Amino acid sequence: MLQAGRGPVPSLAEAITGEPIPGSWWGHAKGRVIFRAARAVCESSEVLVCKLIDGKVTYVHRRVWPALVKLAPRFAKERLAKVWDEHTKRGAHVSRRVPFPKWVPSDVMKEAETLSTLEAERLLSTVLAWKADRRGQLGPRKIMEPSVATSAAFAATRRVARPSARKMCEPRRT
Repeated sequence: MLQAGRGPVPSLAEAITGEPIPGSWWGHAKGRVIFRAARAVCESSEVLVCKLIDGKVTYVHRRVWPALVKLAPRFAKERLAKVWDEHTKRGAHVSRRVPFPKWVPSDVMKEAETLSTLEAERLLSTVLAWKADRRGQLGPRKIMEPSVATSAAFAATRRVARPSARKMCEPRRT
């Protein structure tokens, strides 16, 4: 799922508004709801935030991480990096990243080893179809149904009181 924008997979922002958003979602009437939902999704340990699709913020649910790891050679490594933004005390915006595969938990690596390539391709069929379509090898793009991230985002918006002015998509400190 994309955070915003158009692509071969649903957009969290458009799922919340129920319509395409002309321009930036920040100025939309539901911009604060989108912000809280995006922040909640980013904070989830079950979601990888990367720039897999068109260099746009992409949410990947943990259930497909083994497939992503299995098929990692098919993607540019920078697209698989875990990313987040920080707002410093001085108001500066800083982008952070953890390169692939440093962010991958050991249990996911083990599961990826046992996963067949065919099953991994099935799990990531939408992304692979988009990637091939971009190279002119496939016809119409397949559109994936909204993922678990969508329902998690909607549920999380009820738990998040106010967005923090300092943090968005910052990983949890453990």
